[in-house]
Amino acid sequence: MTSTTAYRIRDIQPGDAESWARLYSGYRSFYEVSADDAAVATTWAWMLGRLHGLRGIVAVAPGGEVVALANLRLFARPSVGKMGLYLDDLFTLPSSRGSGAAGALLARAAEIAAEEGANVVRWITASDNVKARSVYDAHATATPWVTYDMKPSNAPSMV
Repeated sequence: MTSTTAYRIRDIQPGDAESWARLYSGYRSFYEVSADDAAVATTWAWMLGRLHGLRGIVAVAPGGEVVALANLRLFARPSVGKMGLYLDDLFTLPSSRGSGAAGALLARAAEIAAEEGANVVRWITASDNVKARSVYDAHATATPWVTYDMKPSNAPSMV
């Protein structure tokens, strides 16, 4: 694919289950999260039902193939008394990388943020995810914030 490919960006639909699961499993694998069909199925149900403030969007290629996904959710920003839109996951099929699908999803996320009254779209990525970061740098500004994860007191391990 070329960088001039036009994508249709839309909310997920029930018929996207298989394509979405393939993409989301690819996302999990990229970040070395072990395969877990139950977790993928649970996340799909959350996305499709818009549970927990979640919303899924996909990039559809001209031939109809779903080639990329973005999982979004609203979050409260108490320090500014506003809402934000968090991009939990963004993944493009390796064969479609560099084609504009991720950028189109980011542009739609910015539109959704405006529609929802959010004042920021925020996400994190691995510092060594150079290819994705080149796309992100074209659409957003990297921040100086460092992310931490803490285990709940009763949890033996975190994923």
